[in-house]
Amino acid sequence: MLSQRRSGILLHPTSLPGPMGSGDLGREAYRFVDWLHATGQGYWQMLPVGEIGPGNSPYMSSSSFAGNVLLIDFQELASSGWLSPEEILPPVEMLPEKVDFGCVIPYRMARLRLAFLRFNTTNNSELLRSFNLFCELQSAWLNDYATFMTIADLYPGKVWSEWPEELIQRSASAISRIQKQYGDEIKFWQFVQWCFDRQWHALKRYANANGVRLIGDVPIFVAYHSADVWANQALFNLDKRGKPLTVAGVPPDYFSETGQLWGNPLYLWNAHEKTGYAWWIARMRRALDLTDVVRVDHFRGFAGFWEIPANAPTAIEGRWVTGPGARFFETLKAAIPELPIIAEDLGVITQDVIDLREEFQLPGMRVLQFAFGGGEDNPFLPHNYVENCVAYTGTHDNSTTVGWWEGLAQHERESVTQHLNTDGSDINWAMISALQTSIANTVVIPLQDVMGLNDEHRMNFPGKLEGNWSWRFRWDDLRSEDSMRLYNLTQESGRIPR
Repeated sequence: MLSQRRSGILLHPTSLPGPMGSGDLGREAYRFVDWLHATGQGYWQMLPVGEIGPGNSPYMSSSSFAGNVLLIDFQELASSGWLSPEEILPPVEMLPEKVDFGCVIPYRMARLRLAFLRFNTTNNSELLRSFNLFCELQSAWLNDYATFMTIADLYPGKVWSEWPEELIQRSASAISRIQKQYGDEIKFWQFVQWCFDRQWHALKRYANANGVRLIGDVPIFVAYHSADVWANQALFNLDKRGKPLTVAGVPPDYFSETGQLWGNPLYLWNAHEKTGYAWWIARMRRALDLTDVVRVDHFRGFAGFWEIPANAPTAIEGRWVTGPGARFFETLKAAIPELPIIAEDLGVITQDVIDLREEFQLPGMRVLQFAFGGGEDNPFLPHNYVENCVAYTGTHDNSTTVGWWEGLAQHERESVTQHLNTDGSDINWAMISALQTSIANTVVIPLQDVMGLNDEHRMNFPGKLEGNWSWRFRWDDLRSEDSMRLYNLTQESGRIPR
């Protein structure tokens, strides 16, 4: 339970300003923490910070334990002598207002490899001890991750079930041969994770010291082409060749008559239970090592999930299957007593999902953009909030508030203006004010809504395969009057951290 009144901002680190094509863990991240502190914000919420996957999505990572190496700050690597100032000059085609992944990925990866070559010849005993200690402490996931990434580069364009049989089956002799033959490549992937980890924890310490707690994001499902599935095949519903038998998604609803076919492999929950949910406990501990609180995406999947045959063309062919329920959370809570989890309970939520969340006193989510359809009992209306919830104007999957307002029909606008006592001319601030003054202990606002930006600046369009996850802001566009207005609202609503 999040028991103190706090306000926070939703912004993924890639959306930070900076000259190198994408936000990272460098000086602009620290400047953003300073801004959060100055405006009275107690939380910085972000999307998953793991490796990006197909479509540059942070929700389809190659490992649920590893960090996104594209976030590594080059200035810090240069200060260690591994890159020169000239080598980190960005190409002229880098864009300040968006992440051009096609340009950013090769630029950043080339410099990480150059930094590794120089690190690999270092005789700095302190740095070597730090690296070796990290590899030892994180070996439970790091060795599989580094080996997976190395093999994946040997077979580009192929998922792991298309690798040679001995590698699919993780033959001890085959893995040993890879590790000997490609030892430096495996060490490279360990090196970049070490760089990410120490830079991340330095930023987290700075944020915490300034009264800002980090909210992370843990997707319930993992990507098929990942070290998670390859290294733990007995925990997933796969055939003998390692291919999924069933996959995740959601059934048809108001938004899609064919449902959503996500394609993630499904868990064999009985197998997880026999291990005492060891993989999940390790995963959550890693997430909470990086952040202070985690939002668990698609929480309803723990009560019941939509199981779709792997060969089905749409999600229509699926069926509901009971999830692990209370047994899972009892075990998780025994291992992590505080259980600082936000349950993403959006969509079609049944009573068993509500009962599961309430049994463990997990705060759910309320999204104000969803509040103005139906009657006065709509749970997303602020007068229906409870203290133990996290209230948002919108999420990364929604329109910005200004974009949402621009897309409303006239009768929908009338409902909004009536409930919020506004003429709509300052709709983003009317929405922010409604949340700040609500009973909800925790309020999180996308930075786009503080800035009053339209849908050209939204982060993700669900169902759209290209052009997502690329938005960035610029300090020049964040007006001082908006920062002061946010501070005043936060102070007046009793949400300033002491």
